Amino acid sequence: MPRQPLQRANTKLTTLVVLGLLNALVVLGMDVYIVGTPGMVAWITRYEGVQRAFDTYKHIGLPVSLPVLESSPSIWYREMYNTVNSLLDQYSYRLSNFLNERGYPSVFVPRDGYMGIKALLKNPVAFFSHRHAAYLAGLGNFGTNNMLLTPEYGPRVRFGSVFTAAELPADPLMTEELCTRCMRCVKMCPAAALDREDYPQGLTDKKSCSAHSAELNQKGISPCGICIKVCPVGEDRKLFGREDGTIYTRKEKFPAEHRAWEHVRRYGGL
Repeated sequence: MPRQPLQRANTKLTTLVVLGLLNALVVLGMDVYIVGTPGMVAWITRYEGVQRAFDTYKHIGLPVSLPVLESSPSIWYREMYNTVNSLLDQYSYRLSNFLNERGYPSVFVPRDGYMGIKALLKNPVAFFSHRHAAYLAGLGNFGTNNMLLTPEYGPRVRFGSVFTAAELPADPLMTEELCTRCMRCVKMCPAAALDREDYPQGLTDKKSCSAHSAELNQKGISPCGICIKVCPVGEDRKLFGREDGTIYTRKEKFPAEHRAWEHVRRYGGL
């Protein structure tokens, strides 16, 4: 039997459809680890036109595996980074279609929104900030490294977003401050791009960060990832036995780990 044409549904989701939306993450084969919905009262004015078309947006996050990240900058981390980005686009696209097929107009937002390093060197921002959207969705708050920190994975999460006309219950902002102000990210940044001031007073020097990424990209081993690698926040550090943050600076104390990372870095790049 041919499929019925889509019709716009009442934008307020029933409990059944809300449960169906969450189940869709599993039914569609999406291993989504972090999900949140911000209240539109917190939305910012530059997206006013989008807000008129879509009443809500859904935010999803996928973790960046700490043991792979620890080899950064490396081809291993680069490949994982690209894999996570690809999955985020697929998941958010499929989730938007899931909602469209049920009568709730929806669109996905690509995880980056720029063509590559050259674009960042020209203008080091994207048209949409998934980090700020994740903050408004109650998934975490900002650290000194200007990244969104989450209780589960610290800053080791990549985010994707879906705009939808479906009215979903909003999640509250996270009130607990997660950043410990340890300054490891500031001290270890190879581009000296971070400020000791708290965000948003202390902002990343985007030009310096992008220039360093461009150098790594020429070698085929971008992105850098050091500021999210050394951050002590996140339950994933307990999972992988990484509570001791000196593991990255005291080679004599952790020789086996450093030998493994150096081995990985010797291969796959220029």
